[in-house]
Amino acid sequence: MYYATTHLHHLPPPEPPLTCAQGHSSTLIIPTDEGGSICLLCVSNLISNPRSHTVHVSYALSQLSIALSQPSFRQTFFTFHSHFLISPLVAVLSSFDDQPMAKQTMDLIMQLCQSPDSDVHADFVSRLADRLSSGSLAWSQRQFHTLHCLGLLLDYQKNHSYCLEETDALIFNLVSGLHLSSEDIQGEILFVLYKLFLLNVSQDGEYPPSLFGHSSKLLHVALEVLMKAQSDGVRLNCIAFLTVIMQRGFFQTASMIDARNRSSYDVDHLMETNEQISDGPLVILFAEAVKAPLLSSDNQVQIAALDLLYLYLSGKDVLENEIQVFVEENIADYTFEVLRLSGCKDPTIKSCIQLLDLLATAEQAFRQRLAIGFMALIPVLHHVAEIPFHPVQTETLRLISNSVENCPGVVSKSQVEDISLCLTGMLKKNLDGEIGMLPETFTLVCSIFVALMKCSSSSGISSFFQSIQDASRNCILTCLINYDKYPGQFLSSLYLLKEAYAYSCGMDTTSSINTELRRSIIDVCRTHILPWFMRSLHEMEDEDIPAAILENFYSILLQGSDSETKIFANVLLTSSWFSFAYGCLGFFPSEKMKRKVYLIFSVMTDIILGDDSGQFISDAAPHLPSDPLDLLFLLGHKSSQNVELTSRQLAVLLLLYISSLFDDRIADDKVVLASLEQYILLNSSENMHGCSVLEIFINLYALYRGLAKLSYQIPYSAEAERIVFQLLAEKDWDLLSTRIHVTSLKWLFQQEKVCNMLSAQILKFCRYNCSDVNQINIHGEANQKIDVYVMAELVASGDNFLGMLMVFLLGEVGDQYSADDIVSVVNIIRHIIEITPSASDQFCMHGIAGTIKNLYYKFGHSSSPDTFMATSVLVSCILLAVHSESLSDDEPWVAIVVKIIDYLIPSVAADGWTPGNLISIGILSMVLHHSVNQVMVEASKTILLSTPLLSLVNTTIANACSKGPSLVDQDEGTRFGEALVFVLSLLFFSSRSLHAVLPGIMDFQFLLDPTNVPQPCPHISIQCHDLCKLLHFGSIPVKLLSSQYLLELFSGIEDERRRKSDTLEFRTDYLLSIMAVLEGQIFSSDMSVAMNCSRCLSMLIEWQDAEMEVLAIQRNNWCRFIVEELVMSLAAPSLASKSFMIHHKPAIHIAVALLRRKKVPQWMTSIFDESCIFSITRNITNSNLSAELVFLLRELLNYGFLSDEQIATLNQVFQECRKCIYTNNTNKLQHAAAEEKTLNIADASDYLGQICQFLISLMMTQPARNMESTRFQSGKRELLEEIDLFSKCLMRDD
Repeated sequence: MYYATTHLHHLPPPEPPLTCAQGHSSTLIIPTDEGGSICLLCVSNLISNPRSHTVHVSYALSQLSIALSQPSFRQTFFTFHSHFLISPLVAVLSSFDDQPMAKQTMDLIMQLCQSPDSDVHADFVSRLADRLSSGSLAWSQRQFHTLHCLGLLLDYQKNHSYCLEETDALIFNLVSGLHLSSEDIQGEILFVLYKLFLLNVSQDGEYPPSLFGHSSKLLHVALEVLMKAQSDGVRLNCIAFLTVIMQRGFFQTASMIDARNRSSYDVDHLMETNEQISDGPLVILFAEAVKAPLLSSDNQVQIAALDLLYLYLSGKDVLENEIQVFVEENIADYTFEVLRLSGCKDPTIKSCIQLLDLLATAEQAFRQRLAIGFMALIPVLHHVAEIPFHPVQTETLRLISNSVENCPGVVSKSQVEDISLCLTGMLKKNLDGEIGMLPETFTLVCSIFVALMKCSSSSGISSFFQSIQDASRNCILTCLINYDKYPGQFLSSLYLLKEAYAYSCGMDTTSSINTELRRSIIDVCRTHILPWFMRSLHEMEDEDIPAAILENFYSILLQGSDSETKIFANVLLTSSWFSFAYGCLGFFPSEKMKRKVYLIFSVMTDIILGDDSGQFISDAAPHLPSDPLDLLFLLGHKSSQNVELTSRQLAVLLLLYISSLFDDRIADDKVVLASLEQYILLNSSENMHGCSVLEIFINLYALYRGLAKLSYQIPYSAEAERIVFQLLAEKDWDLLSTRIHVTSLKWLFQQEKVCNMLSAQILKFCRYNCSDVNQINIHGEANQKIDVYVMAELVASGDNFLGMLMVFLLGEVGDQYSADDIVSVVNIIRHIIEITPSASDQFCMHGIAGTIKNLYYKFGHSSSPDTFMATSVLVSCILLAVHSESLSDDEPWVAIVVKIIDYLIPSVAADGWTPGNLISIGILSMVLHHSVNQVMVEASKTILLSTPLLSLVNTTIANACSKGPSLVDQDEGTRFGEALVFVLSLLFFSSRSLHAVLPGIMDFQFLLDPTNVPQPCPHISIQCHDLCKLLHFGSIPVKLLSSQYLLELFSGIEDERRRKSDTLEFRTDYLLSIMAVLEGQIFSSDMSVAMNCSRCLSMLIEWQDAEMEVLAIQRNNWCRFIVEELVMSLAAPSLASKSFMIHHKPAIHIAVALLRRKKVPQWMTSIFDESCIFSITRNITNSNLSAELVFLLRELLNYGFLSDEQIATLNQVFQECRKCIYTNNTNKLQHAAAEEKTLNIADASDYLGQICQFLISLMMTQPARNMESTRFQSGKRELLEEIDLFSKCLMRDD
């Protein structure tokens, strides 16, 4: 029969016998590599005989399998006998129940199918199919093996197609087998069916008709199996089969056929559907069948079931009513449950979400299910939001959007917060480029935010407001960046922005979170949308986006609060909105755009003018043209009682008026002026009855006449001008209460013909604005109301009659009007000067001094104290601000000074130092200050030589000196302390003025040491010993003024000594007392006091006479202490006292004075030894270098204390310092080195304190005469000057 000799493999293989033991032909005998042979006919007879022992059959199969692995046997077999064993092997499967042998047979079959001849595989499939189609065997284990083998063969080559002859019988038997209870059989049958429908096509690609004939029955049976199956393997095979059925269109065809056959099925089994749709029980069965797989514990089965549902429902022939059946059959509920338990795993999420997205098309039926399953979507949203372009990101957002829009009550506060934060994060990452976003996804995010805002549960959530704010901003920025790629997204962003603003206005508009949201939206419109819109308008192809932007702007202007709308309206108007809006109409001249543009114009007019004035524009909008030139054409018509034309002309005037207030020209100036003149010539007698119309026209006419004057090229109509002036004279109007352009106002004040009328307007303005100073409007670019700031600018410009008119009005009200009117005019003039100090020059040039003199003499303090005080305040304000060159007329000021002194002396005697008296002292001080420039000379002489005033000053100083140590308590907070500061200021400016107007009258010998010196001509002055008392006992402000006056006095003495060296005599004991006081103030807490005293002391040291030699010897110990502390602070800063580290600058002046003496003290040489100077130069850096320090180094250089190496080191530091000053760090160095001086004299908001502070600042900023050390300030300019002087000294020595 057959044999194999494995034990003889070491011998050469013998030649195969001519026949086998059964006498079979040698052509069927194939030798093996071991030397044996196999007779294929014997093998066939053995395995085909059902009565053969299984052991023999199994052994034969194993030997054949081993032989097929040998190349020579394999080649011979596949070449000549590849089909020989097909039928016997198929018979083995159907003849034996042995499981191992069946597996062995199937393995051998699969081995044979590897033949190069593809027909072997097809023959096996055909034989197995025939065996299953024959129906000769009942379903058994053998049949199971046959089915399984057929399934393996069908799955072996996935791209191979088969055409089976007995397909009908096969399908029939397979369908019959599905009714068996064995799930193993069912699973195998379903797999075979799956492969048959997948692969069994004809040569032309069509399915055999037999497959269509069984499709309906197959579907019903398969769905029943799926519904009842408990095995996930069976479910998976069934779903695979159904998937192929659907992909090939059998399911739909079967459903339609089944529906026609059941045209009158029981309506209780179905939901109510459209009568045109015949949904048959197959749909219901399908819905029921997939429920069990959806609840399977096998995730693969769940996903397959979900994908099957999606495959069916996404078919093009499936209508909404069919989808509704599945929703009503609770498929959505099952899917939500799968999604909830999925753990956010991507395959499950994808299948669930895409199915739910399809089910959502049945809106009514799905809405209730969506409300129940909404919570399952929140974790999914977080998951898909983190993954760029997630496959179901858009579908998830669509479901969220449907939930929020259709089921708003189901969204809780926490969910609103959760969703909004997640979406905001998506938008932020999209803006930053971390993740991308599809246009549809972007649109859905915007719509979800809008839907959330409409939910009642979103109110009061602060984080939600922040999310809206961030989301709206991020959306706009993203769209502006990606506009070229996705222009359609901009509409969604603008819709979100509009709804966000409406949301912030719909609840508590005063709450901080609502206000912050509105401000953020306005900021986005102002800083991003508006500039982009104006820049990109010409690139837009349709009007949808411009219309949406205009709609947003209109919404903001219409709904916002007063302050917010004014802010945004000013932003638009200052951006040339009118010109731009008409440009929009030029690009998109539709009625829709025109309506939106004019509505914005209307609401802007309401905001700017109030009183519903914009209603004229909105009413006339349908009839107004889109071209500005056509608008002006309307003004050239005579209305003649035509109400419609009159209203349109008023609308045009309003448009011109509002645009002109913000320098926005919608047409050429020449054309506008001509149209206005034509209008006034034709309609002056008809349309000018309304006060508002006249004011609007006058403002426009004056503006364009003012512009014509600037250009010198635009002609005008003299007749139109005459009519305008006539209307101004005849009509009762209030120009100053309306908004008006500055150019218009200036032109009116330049017209001499209307000065009388304007004078009455100015008086009305003064009465109104002085009723409450706080009501004066803050002037700004976008505020064209006539306020004090505008008036101040006009007066200061000097090219109009306003300054002259106000001076004239001040004199006129003094003669004809009440005291209240006088005070109002005086206060307005004072406010104008406070705003623009240069206006005082204009008032003085127009003779305000004479007017003030008349007021003083007509309204004395006794008859009208309020008027007198207001006038005094005005005088002080003028003198504070005016330039001396403008004070040319001296005679009125002499009278004013006399009147003030006449008031001051008795008032102080009666009432003490009142604010009015102090202001009078301030006025006298400022008169003396200006006299230094040779103006108001006679007025200054009147002050200096006034005996009553001298007595008052001496009494005040004597009273202060008599207080002794208690004087320190009389600080600026007390009335006497404040008076003492003013009196000292008067004394200081008297000293200055004496040198200018009465040179030579001051006797320095008497002031320094009055002993045995005859008293000179009496004038206002103070002796040195009184100054020293005030300096020693006084408060900080008193010390400051006393030291400043003493420095002025010493400077004068120094100048006198240089001119007349033998005229002054010094008593040693007297100078010792002065020196003691000065030395005590070297360490004053106020640096200015310390510096003044050190400069005075340095002058005393430098005086080189016999008395000073003795003085220097006696004061050596104190000076040595100062110099030693100075050197320690410079050479070893860590060892010096903290206070001296601050006061080393005053000490430098002492050291320099000692170095400049003809005979330098010996201890100076020991202190400034080589090691000390080396330490000083080593510690000097660019950051701690000062002008005073370079001053000291220059004197050390002159004395020869510096070595060449030290000089080189210093030059390097100086070079670095120059470099820093001249580079970008200049400002930083100046701020670092600057010493801010804050004088605590009085509250700056108090006018009296302002005068005091101004006087002290004048004293401190005017250096003493002939003093080199007074150059030193904290600025870098002085440091550079000292470095240059050091270099010059070095070159001179060389």
